[in-house]
Amino acid sequence: MNERSPETAELGPIVSSAHLASGAMPVLSEVEFGLIIASHAFHRWMVRAMAAAGFPDMSPLDVLVLHNVNHRGKAKRLADICLVLNIEDTHLVTYAVKKLEKLKLLKSGRAGKEKTLAITPAGAAACTRYREIREGLLVKDVKSLGFDEKRLSELASVLRSLSGHYDQAARAAASL
Repeated sequence: MNERSPETAELGPIVSSAHLASGAMPVLSEVEFGLIIASHAFHRWMVRAMAAAGFPDMSPLDVLVLHNVNHRGKAKRLADICLVLNIEDTHLVTYAVKKLEKLKLLKSGRAGKEKTLAITPAGAAACTRYREIREGLLVKDVKSLGFDEKRLSELASVLRSLSGHYDQAARAAASL
């Protein structure tokens, strides 16, 4: 995490919307721009890595749901997937689940009256292949940059904390 050089410091913050950066906290606009470009790059990465793993027609949400269901090898409820991934539109996750079931990467079951989702052997193999591709193409290069892993962990914590503030602000905006 590099400090801005004196040359770019004169230009002001790097943002996507100068009118938003002109308020009381311009640095938040810098963070938002970073989130925008990072999220798009991450989505592209997930789709292309999954295609390289043998599943070319998956959306970023499909990939996220697959990995979440594979997490710790335990069956998951739809509500829990939505909660963990911070998705309020359950129909989007339902659609992803149907697609993943059709690909035979997930299977549904029951826990009492609730539908559960579990990874299939093919789904686990797809996740393993994705992991191998991730290690070879992404982790190796990022690791070579020498980032302090403790600082990256702190950054992840800050992003999770900020997500709570954005959620609260969204609730407040919905009540206006």
